[in-house]
Amino acid sequence: MADEPSVSVLWFRRDLRLNDHPALLASVAAGTTVLPVFVIDPSLLHEGTPRADRLLASLASLSRDTRDNLVIRTGDPVEVVPELAAEVGASQVHVTRETTPYGRRRDEAVEAALQAAGRQLVATGTPYAVGPGIVVNQSGTPYKVFTPFSRAWREHGWPAPAERPTRIPWHHGVRSDDLPEPTSTERIEAGEQAALKRWEAFLTGDLDGYARDRDRPDHDTTSRLSAPLKYGEIHPRTILADIAAHSAGGSKATHTFTNELAWREFYADVLWQHPASAWHDLRPELERLEYDSGPETDARVEAWKQGRTGYPIVDAGMRQLLAEGFMHNRVRMITASFLTKDLHVWWPVGARHFLDHLIDGDIASNNHGWQWCAGTGTDASPYFRVFNPITQGTKFDPDGEYVRRWVPELRHLKGRTAHEPWARKDGYEHDYPQRIVDHDAERKKTLSRYEAARR
Repeated sequence: MADEPSVSVLWFRRDLRLNDHPALLASVAAGTTVLPVFVIDPSLLHEGTPRADRLLASLASLSRDTRDNLVIRTGDPVEVVPELAAEVGASQVHVTRETTPYGRRRDEAVEAALQAAGRQLVATGTPYAVGPGIVVNQSGTPYKVFTPFSRAWREHGWPAPAERPTRIPWHHGVRSDDLPEPTSTERIEAGEQAALKRWEAFLTGDLDGYARDRDRPDHDTTSRLSAPLKYGEIHPRTILADIAAHSAGGSKATHTFTNELAWREFYADVLWQHPASAWHDLRPELERLEYDSGPETDARVEAWKQGRTGYPIVDAGMRQLLAEGFMHNRVRMITASFLTKDLHVWWPVGARHFLDHLIDGDIASNNHGWQWCAGTGTDASPYFRVFNPITQGTKFDPDGEYVRRWVPELRHLKGRTAHEPWARKDGYEHDYPQRIVDHDAERKKTLSRYEAARR
């Protein structure tokens, strides 16, 4: 009697693509057919948000790429995945190895449930060029400062992109839930082909000027690959391989862009080594830092969230976040510094707000980026780093175009005067709010508090 066809389950998570996908290769090698699955976890997907709509668009694209064989199930993966494996008689469920605290706990629970039924959870590959936990110093200690990490990361190197299987025998005929309807009626570019197209356009167009223009929010010259990387529509190995081919001798632009990928890998490594740093200060010596609270602080935080602080570059960024689910990275640092060092609010308040709205919200990069700005995370001595929202605005948005784009109350102000409406007689004639705090006074207060906490 011939062996019955075997089914291997490929459980997609942060790897919504078919190219450069080691877990896909492993699932093809393990089974006669491959059942592609995505589990909508209600604890992670908050319907009606820009991030949810972005994920749904990516899943719709992946479904097309799998010839409409992608099975969608909704519920707790600890229950759904073992039930689905039993339903199709699969002995193995293949995944890309997870690295976040929640993902690791979830996968451990799924693995235990599968093992209880005589099945396996097989983890292959990682969402990163170099898996978190691998890059350590000569004494075997993980890095807490970016520059030495980035050097060691480059010296370690990474494998070439994984080959795509020549043939993928998709398993079909399994019941699938319908994808929820997105809230937005606008067409969202998402999925592997859109990511590859976006990357190709940046590689051949804006990459050469990246080192010069990357801090300019008024210019749309960044890669916009943060969301495709978050959902795994493109793997960083693919990007790094293309960079090497594009600029064999290297250049300042390619070095700078590669550094941005290294920051993503660094923060993932920090979270791997210190899971509690997802929502707690990485640097314990600053746990006693004094923060403000109470009704007045709550009102100021709400003004910050709505983009009504009276500081144009801050308000432009916060309004872009609410409208697009995106914010330019330089402006993310400015707005984060303002909340933590002008309003004296603990960084998780802002990190949660960003994660609630960003389509590229990644807990490792987002939360450790917030700690970097707050001065309680990575880096050697950032306590004195207080961004001046006025000078930051005039330096990186010198013509005021970014501010006028997102703050219509200031569109009557020409050039850089849009950053200082208080300096013009007509600056407030369209009901732009007055400044909620005095930056110079709050900066002095911040430095005083940091010194007290360090002592």
